[in-house]
Amino acid sequence: MPKLTADNVEDILRKGDSARLPDKVSAKFEPGQQVVVRNLNPLGHTRAPRYIRGKTGIIDRDHGVMIFPDTHAAGTGKSPQHVYSVRFEAAEVWGPDSMFPGRRGAIYIDLWDDYLDRA
Repeated sequence: MPKLTADNVEDILRKGDSARLPDKVSAKFEPGQQVVVRNLNPLGHTRAPRYIRGKTGIIDRDHGVMIFPDTHAAGTGKSPQHVYSVRFEAAEVWGPDSMFPGRRGAIYIDLWDDYLDRA
């Protein structure tokens, strides 16, 4: 996949390349494992939402090995790593008086290995 530039964005999007990679990379986490999202504040691109940094969740599933968008967007390589669907309780994300008071609500966010630590 070529480096994304203002001149080639439309062509790359039209082509529809997948971010999935055939690389054999060991998973750092497994379903059911508790993780915490690193509190990263990079100067450049990141797919780790600010509102989820520092929060604790549970690995729901492993989507497999994908291109790490932070390094790929910077033109420094694909940095293949696993992407996980992580389940966060609404109260963990927005506090006990969140939009789901008295109810169990959750959100799922796809996060790469480099965004996560063991809780």
